[in-house]
Amino acid sequence: MQPSRSYVFALADQDGYIVMPAGPYRLGHRVSADELSEGVEIEVDGQVVGTALVTGEPPPLAPREVRYLVRTNRASLYAALAAILIALFLGIFLARRLTRPLHELTTATRAMAKGDLEQRVPVRSQDELGELAASFNQMSADLARASELRRQMTADIAHDLRTPLSVIAGYTEGLQDGVLPPTPETFQTMHQEAEHLSRLVEDLRTLSLADAGELTLIRQLVHPRELLERTAAAHLPRAQQLEIGLGVTADANLPPMNVDPERMAQVLGNLVSNALRHTPARGRISLAAAQQGNNVLLTVQDNGVGIAPDRLPRIFDRFYRGDAARQAHEGESGLGLAIAKSLVELHGGTISVESTLREGATFTIALPVGS
Repeated sequence: MQPSRSYVFALADQDGYIVMPAGPYRLGHRVSADELSEGVEIEVDGQVVGTALVTGEPPPLAPREVRYLVRTNRASLYAALAAILIALFLGIFLARRLTRPLHELTTATRAMAKGDLEQRVPVRSQDELGELAASFNQMSADLARASELRRQMTADIAHDLRTPLSVIAGYTEGLQDGVLPPTPETFQTMHQEAEHLSRLVEDLRTLSLADAGELTLIRQLVHPRELLERTAAAHLPRAQQLEIGLGVTADANLPPMNVDPERMAQVLGNLVSNALRHTPARGRISLAAAQQGNNVLLTVQDNGVGIAPDRLPRIFDRFYRGDAARQAHEGESGLGLAIAKSLVELHGGTISVESTLREGATFTIALPVGS
């Protein structure tokens, strides 16, 4: 830091003679009028008694002042070096702090690109980088789960397709070799397996179209009671055969719903079929409708065996079967509830289930009121 300068002044009397020398001005030397005009006049009681002349030269520094300036310059140098080192250290620290999460994300992303989908990176902060890391972890978990579900679904599809095909192939080989007689029972069994295979293929097609957003809905205004009565009528013979009561409870004044009646009949049919499989003889299945705000609630309730609490979260998963002992010849593809969920969501609604083990289950569909 450069200190401010103070200058030495020469003093000339009122006649221009130097009475206090300094710089180039010598004692007794007379200063010209031009030089006097550049000085500062000194007045006493209104009378000019002299002129101060600036020499332009700084006063000589005392040894103490020289030492002070040296120490000040040295301290300034040390402070500058310390500031540079601190700035360099902070720069390196911040650069590593910023680039470390990015490096971890890059490494995890490359691992995912190679097929290892289950990757996690540490969340080191609550800022934007922390949110990015948390979002990446969630995405990785979702992708890993989706991949696992896809692998499981592929294995289930292969298993469910192989079973009826094996039965049909076995029967045809037996007929061809003459081992099995061509009786009506034989052909009926083959026909049932072919129907099961056709139903499975159709269910897979429905799901694939729903996933791709290509499932066309033919919407129209439908009254909830009409839809429930249609479903009950379709399943009444089967319910009577199993000695299960099947009834409808719905107010005729409920507002209509703007839905595809065929698709919603498919949803309710899947729920009723599922209830029939789980309700014992002399049990009861109730179909009901009610309005809740801007939604119409459709419920399918039974008093059957119910669903275990640990199975409820997976009840709408594809190919999930709550009863592992259930056989394919019972007509279940394991896709009914998954299809019901996809179709309801395609209508802009929701589907949920509540159940108590050995007391039954209640499936609830919430659909917007039609305009």
